[in-house]
Amino acid sequence: MMIVGLTGGIGSGKSTVAALFEKLGVNIIDTDIIAKKLVEVDLPAYQAIVKHFGDEILLPNKEIDRAKLKQRIIINDEDRLSLENILHPRIQEEVDEQIKHVSGSYCIVVIPLLVEKGNYPILDRILVIDSPLDLQIERVSKRDGLTNIDIEKLIAIQAPRQQRLDAADDIITNDKGLAELTNAIQQMHAKYLKL
Repeated sequence: MMIVGLTGGIGSGKSTVAALFEKLGVNIIDTDIIAKKLVEVDLPAYQAIVKHFGDEILLPNKEIDRAKLKQRIIINDEDRLSLENILHPRIQEEVDEQIKHVSGSYCIVVIPLLVEKGNYPILDRILVIDSPLDLQIERVSKRDGLTNIDIEKLIAIQAPRQQRLDAADDIITNDKGLAELTNAIQQMHAKYLKL
């Protein structure tokens, strides 16, 4: 089975693309979903995060306040690296485990920080979802309610656009409507089935 890593900058449309591939019957492994499960209350990753960041990042129900944690990693590179060091090895283990249980001609692993973190030797191809900067900012502002300054800081943390494009085996540009995006995904799906 071919394993495709799907990545792109924040607000590029990775989740939408993954959902459209899933509608075509493709197995999707999403590292964001894995990360959310790993930080459920009292699991080892949760405990490591609370140990590092303290109780002030917790909601009254003891869940991690994701908005507060995001603010911390936006302003502090050491905190961001600590969080990545806690989560990424565990995420990779879970990806490896999930791949054992999927079937089909190919599957897609959604990895937002694929270019930044690398180290996914299981991947056969890298698919980059690319969008213009102004569209990324607009989408993230609507989705997360962040200020443009915070969005620009998040974008600056990520690999530069050209670095992502250079790492790509395949690119889908997501700068038009859903119909165009769906058509591009159907074409890519046909290509992957042939490969």
